[in-house]
Amino acid sequence: MREGLRERKKRETRQAIHLAAMELFAERGFDGVSVLEIAERAGVSKMTVFNYFPTKEAIVLIPLEEDFSDIAQLVRGRRPGESLVEGARRDFLDRLARHAPETGLDDSPYYRSLLGLVRDTPSLAARVLMLHVQTEAAIAAAIEEERPGDPYAPFAAGQLYALLRTLQTQNTRRIYLGQSAEEAYPEAAAAARTGFDLLESGLHGYLAR
Repeated sequence: MREGLRERKKRETRQAIHLAAMELFAERGFDGVSVLEIAERAGVSKMTVFNYFPTKEAIVLIPLEEDFSDIAQLVRGRRPGESLVEGARRDFLDRLARHAPETGLDDSPYYRSLLGLVRDTPSLAARVLMLHVQTEAAIAAAIEEERPGDPYAPFAAGQLYALLRTLQTQNTRRIYLGQSAEEAYPEAAAAARTGFDLLESGLHGYLAR
């Protein structure tokens, strides 16, 4: 469906606010910038900023939340006959090859600046932790859609997302320490395969070593 004029204007205003905020945060840090200053840089009113973003933290993280919002597709997008782990493995490796932000293997200047900002700002780091909690809940909900009343759904979601979060953390660390996505990809893909193998086989063999 073609984007209408109103929708395009709203998208452009939202993007202008976000980019203005990121420029100011890069110059003076998150805590050193007011919402009014963001509004002035974007050429809008302070009220307009709050119409698009409920908090200053949301200006930074809503785009990241959108990247994470379809992670439940790892469950819903399984092919016929694929197990939960098989489908998640294939989907995650596909995203990893594309250097998708939700895998942590995004080396764009924008994502690097976002990582630095989150690491340096406790309020943003706390909101990212909540994002992880919400994403795990979305995975559990997707499993429960297929298996209503399944008492194991929260545990399966927890184990799967624990692996995804560990892989994300490893990948963001590689990027934060200066590797490019291409340089980090072989090690990141090998780590993902190892992690999914362990998830699929369970910890019995590993803990018995």
